[in-house]
Amino acid sequence: MRIAITGSTGLIGSALVRSLRADGHEVLRLVRHPARTGDEVEWDPGRNHVDASGLVGCEAVVHLAGAGVGDRRWTEAYKKEIRDSRVLGTTAIAEALASLAEPPRVLVCGTALGYYGDTGTRAVDEGAPAGEGFLPSVVVEWEAAAAPAEAAGIRVAYARTGLVVAREGGAWGRLFPIFRAGLGGRLGDGRQYWSFIALHDEVAALRHIIDTESLSGPVNLTAPEPVTNREVTAAMGRVLHRPTLFAVPSFAMRLALGDFAEDVLGSQRVLPGRLLESGFTFAFPTIDEAIRAA
Repeated sequence: MRIAITGSTGLIGSALVRSLRADGHEVLRLVRHPARTGDEVEWDPGRNHVDASGLVGCEAVVHLAGAGVGDRRWTEAYKKEIRDSRVLGTTAIAEALASLAEPPRVLVCGTALGYYGDTGTRAVDEGAPAGEGFLPSVVVEWEAAAAPAEAAGIRVAYARTGLVVAREGGAWGRLFPIFRAGLGGRLGDGRQYWSFIALHDEVAALRHIIDTESLSGPVNLTAPEPVTNREVTAAMGRVLHRPTLFAVPSFAMRLALGDFAEDVLGSQRVLPGRLLESGFTFAFPTIDEAIRAA
């Protein structure tokens, strides 16, 4: 299969590229410079430019590009960058695919569980409405930007991803060194739910969406057993054999992270209803298994 991917150098994208190529698929990478190799396709989401000719013959496109939510303190300027990188990028991809005489059969648009906002202790699945706040509003716009692809008859799935457990990056890429040093602990009061997914399962789920014709619209990519931050802390201590005595108070997180602290301290208890209904099997469904896998 010929598959194009944006965000191919990121944590999830690079793992997906490796997985697909290992199984013999032809992978094209969308890059923000003139194509230098046969597997590159130029695009510039800020200018709404995609070299659509490079996407001819693709059966699937996976769109993962976007500014990192936790990469910087949330200033108003960086919040705009977060929004624009997702909305403009998705618009550019969707319009380019819609312009093709023979568009791909599926567009998998990687979005986020941020759609649901703070759910507290309430468990939600894909049937829940959007929450309130910055991230929910971004995800609503982000997913709406894929409308041109849907109008062109392309099956569009929104892979709403949770916190990816991986050594190489994301939230756990930062947590592992701290916990290995024996400095790990809960964040805030630790009662907030974290909906996590092992990197292996994230990649497998994206491939499952590509291959499963019945999956369109929102699909939650998160393990079936969300856990609290307090439980995550205990699991990290068990797996790494380190003490977890330290805690980061809420006020310190707000000082360090600005508005982003509210999302770290917020609670998201999200379930992968549609993945499970479609027959997907998690290799690492529990937090201990996910941490060991990483």
